[in-house]
Amino acid sequence: MLSLWTTTAASTSSSKSRLITPEGKVAEAIEPISEKAFFRIAARLTLAGRQRQRQRQRLPLPLTTSFFFPHHPRSRGEDWHLRILSLFTECLCSLTQLRSFHSHPTPTLLPSESIYSAMLRNRPTRKAIRALGQARACTTPPTATLAQSKLPATQRTKATATNSAAPQTRSVPSPAFNLEPESRRHVQPLVNQSKPEMDESFIGKTGGEIFHEMMLRHGVKHICLSPFSNRTCLVGYPGGAILPVFDAIYNSEHFDFILPRHEQGAGHMAQGYARASGKPGVVLVTSGPGATNVITPMQDALSDGTPIVVFTGQVVTSAIGLDAFQECDTVGISRSACKWNCMVTSIAELPRRINEAFEIATSGRPGPVLIDLPKDITAGILRKAIPTQTCLPSFPSIASQAAKRLMEKQLNASLSRAAELIKVAKQPIIYAGQGIIQSKGGTELLRELADKCSIPVTTTLQGLGAFDERDEKSLHMLGMHGMAYANMSMQEADLIIALGARFDDRVVLNTSKFAPNAKAAAAEKRGGIIHFDILPKNINKVVQATEAIEGDVATNLKMLMPMLTPTSMEQRSEWFNKISEWKAKWPLSNYEHADSPGGNGLIKPQSLIEELSDLTSKIDKNTIISTGVGQHQMWVAQHYSWREPRSFVTSGGLGTMGFGLPSAIGIAVARPDALVIDIDGDASFNMTLTELSTAAQFNIGVKVIILNNEEQGMVTQWQNLFYEDRYAHTHQRNPDFIKLADAMGVQARKVSKPEDVRASLEWLINTDGPAVLEVITDKKVPVLPMVPSGAGLHEFLVYDREKDKARRQLMRERTSGLHGS
Repeated sequence: MLSLWTTTAASTSSSKSRLITPEGKVAEAIEPISEKAFFRIAARLTLAGRQRQRQRQRLPLPLTTSFFFPHHPRSRGEDWHLRILSLFTECLCSLTQLRSFHSHPTPTLLPSESIYSAMLRNRPTRKAIRALGQARACTTPPTATLAQSKLPATQRTKATATNSAAPQTRSVPSPAFNLEPESRRHVQPLVNQSKPEMDESFIGKTGGEIFHEMMLRHGVKHICLSPFSNRTCLVGYPGGAILPVFDAIYNSEHFDFILPRHEQGAGHMAQGYARASGKPGVVLVTSGPGATNVITPMQDALSDGTPIVVFTGQVVTSAIGLDAFQECDTVGISRSACKWNCMVTSIAELPRRINEAFEIATSGRPGPVLIDLPKDITAGILRKAIPTQTCLPSFPSIASQAAKRLMEKQLNASLSRAAELIKVAKQPIIYAGQGIIQSKGGTELLRELADKCSIPVTTTLQGLGAFDERDEKSLHMLGMHGMAYANMSMQEADLIIALGARFDDRVVLNTSKFAPNAKAAAAEKRGGIIHFDILPKNINKVVQATEAIEGDVATNLKMLMPMLTPTSMEQRSEWFNKISEWKAKWPLSNYEHADSPGGNGLIKPQSLIEELSDLTSKIDKNTIISTGVGQHQMWVAQHYSWREPRSFVTSGGLGTMGFGLPSAIGIAVARPDALVIDIDGDASFNMTLTELSTAAQFNIGVKVIILNNEEQGMVTQWQNLFYEDRYAHTHQRNPDFIKLADAMGVQARKVSKPEDVRASLEWLINTDGPAVLEVITDKKVPVLPMVPSGAGLHEFLVYDREKDKARRQLMRERTSGLHGS
């Protein structure tokens, strides 16, 4: 039972409760009621209130004004339902907790879990709530239960005559009458009566100047004062529709703007900045083609969980929809390529939207957001103050908050079961993705988990660097081009602990053949898959999780660690011995070397990457590698030794060719203390090579290695293996990269002999400013290991000297000697 108000100490024999009204009067009240009756009254009164207000048209504000603000002037003295709502709301206030949407004018009542559960269990309440939007009146107003002092005079007289046996007065006055009017207890209203705090700092400023101020408040400045300063990167390309913003930041002492050669390059620079620093990158482009050119980086950022904030110009609002010059539906075009987007429709709205954009881009799983800025908005002047605080567009509802509380209660149980599975598992494996890097403190907790429970660790392409590969527990990368021993370990494991990884198709491949031992162990309740992920939709999307742990990976790992039982390497010796056998059988060095029989004396790309890895491990600077997309990307992932998080930046989910150079520029801006190297293929480099001029103009010291085999290597590999060497349009004629770099003011060299590789790499590393090293490599070299399409993770192809010799011979025959030498 719920007692909605307090019974007075000195009561008569009737022992009824008393209620202090908003006017300070005392009224006899209803007896204590049950939870079900409590919410039945709430729903029915709400329905009645809405209908009566619509009929009389006396309340231009929404229903919540009278329901949540009982002391609102328009809520006084209107009808019986408003009186009851006023009293009822004050009672409800004591049973609920109040939460405001920042400066949103309507606060929200969050019922406790037990009350919310009662609402859901009660059929009349559910029915009434579903009908809230319908225009129907409450057919049975609770006049019989109304306090006498609240009834009209005629009804009150009639009721008094009918209930003459009831005492009309108390022998002892209520305590409320013994108090002075100013000291009487007043129920705290649900609305804050004070005026909202207003920000007058924007008055008299144009929309562009407000943009400038908001960027400063969010720490946006392209050059970092320190390697990990709390600042973000600002890059972009001007145009007519965005000129008011560019004019506002012109000659600003707070910005050193980076001007790329293409809007796609601007987007990738912002991505590189965000991936290396963990802070959002900011892109500023014009309308029309400027906006459409940045869609590819936005989709790339969405696929890889990279926070970038894109501002696009737009034609004046009066011209929207008239096919004006450089007009396009930017919000519609970008909707599927970002987490959130909007068009600003008033100058006063601009600060709020910018705050929302930065919050959404960096919360949950990071990603891109876009704000469309009409020219008349950025050129207009703000004339009045605006609220200091703002609200988010999709704040959790009451139901989602209640569900979250229930999930938090279930979390401890899930973590306890996960700890028990780790304890009983004989052959566990940790599968770590980029989420463990993005989660603050995640990589340290990953190492702690691996060390405490002696569990081998494999990573995704984007997770490289999360775990030091010099550790004996490291299995390197798994997947289509992952290590053979990592793939075998995944297939043989009886427990898979996925940390911030989403089981994408390049890892799982054939789902029916994926992780058979873990599936069997799950059926016997001695293993399975424990999936930690911040994005609920990623859990159970590809594979069924035995235990789903939703939320921030690091936060949940902290809760898990005390529950775990330490396990030594000796206790898992059988499992590690099996892995050692696989490492010996399929070593990483299993490829054709330049000096091996049939090696033809040409530079092998794998050897060059290993040489670079060895060189960079001996210098004092941290090294960050970026790549484009193609064979070179996989060779870098396989043959470079990854030791630190955020040391590898590449396009994984979307696979965008041309990503390497512009992202390296963004990385170098974010980490001026680091050695930044873009390792690119010639085909990928061709797509964004004009950004070399950007590096030269701003003296951004990126180093570029071009692996030149004069082909689109990953495509020709598939044409060789599955299309009988029909090389359809996969060989391009490249420019002279050395002359091109020289024309842009960048130092450059070319190397074609294996014995000159190390000296050339040393020259590249020690050169001041941007530099290019073109490496002429062997052609038609496959990336191995490789899992063919449709095969299981364990059904991989590895290098075999005799098979490779036969492959090249067949290639020469099929192409009439043109390829395969």
